[in-house]
Amino acid sequence: MLNAALWGGVAGSAVFLGALLGILVRIKKKWIGMIMAFGTGVLIGAASFELLEDSITEGGIYPTVIGFLFGALLFTLVDFFIARKGGKERKRSKEGTKASAGLAIFFGTVFDAIPESVIIGLSLLKSDTVSLLLVVAIFISNFPEGLSSSVGLKKDGYSNRKILFLWFIVLVLSAISSLGGYLFLSEASPLLIAGIGAFAAGGVVAMVSSTMMPEAYEEGGPAVGFIAALGLLSSLILSHL
Repeated sequence: MLNAALWGGVAGSAVFLGALLGILVRIKKKWIGMIMAFGTGVLIGAASFELLEDSITEGGIYPTVIGFLFGALLFTLVDFFIARKGGKERKRSKEGTKASAGLAIFFGTVFDAIPESVIIGLSLLKSDTVSLLLVVAIFISNFPEGLSSSVGLKKDGYSNRKILFLWFIVLVLSAISSLGGYLFLSEASPLLIAGIGAFAAGGVVAMVSSTMMPEAYEEGGPAVGFIAALGLLSSLILSHL
C-alpha cells in the first residue's frame, strides 16, 4: 500500500524538482525541447505498450476503444478550458505567458498529475510491483513542466518559496492519488480497470499531441524526431524488463 504512495510521489516529484532547477539554473530551451521530445516518445510508448495492451488483454476491444476515445475527448475539452484561462504553457519552457496564467498553470498541472498517478496505483494491483515504464514516462513528462512553471507564477508575483510550495502540493496530491487508485480500485472488475487504463491512454496521447510535441519541435528543431523515436524505443525496452 505504501509503495503506491511512494511511487506516485516519485513521479510527481519531477514537477517540484524541475521548478527548483528552473529557479536555480537557467537551462537552454534547446535542451528542454530535447527532454520534451524524449518524454513524448516514452509516454506514447507507455500508452501503447502498457496501458492499451493491458486494456485489450483484460477487457477486449470495445471497452478499450470506448475508454480511449472518452479519455482523449475529456482531456481535450478540459485542456481547451485551461488554455483559455492561461494554462496552455504548463508543459512549455517558452517565456511570454500571460501574467494571469499562474494559477491556471498550477490547476492544469494538477489535472495532468492526478489521473497519471491513479494509473501508477493501478499497476501495483496487477503484479504487486510498480510499472517502471509508467513511472519513468510520467517523471520525464513532468520535469519540463516544473522548469517552465516559474515563468507564469513569477509574473503573478509569486515568490520562489510560494512556487515551490505549489509544486510540493502537486507532489503530495500525486502520492495520494496513486494510493487512492490502489485502495479504491482494488476490488474493481478487470473490465473496469481495462476501461480506466484505456481512458488514461487516450488522455496521454491527447496531452502529448497538444502540449509536448509542438514545444519539442519549436525549441529543438528537426532533431527531436529522432530523440522522440529513442524515447519510444526506450519504452519498448522498459516494457520487457
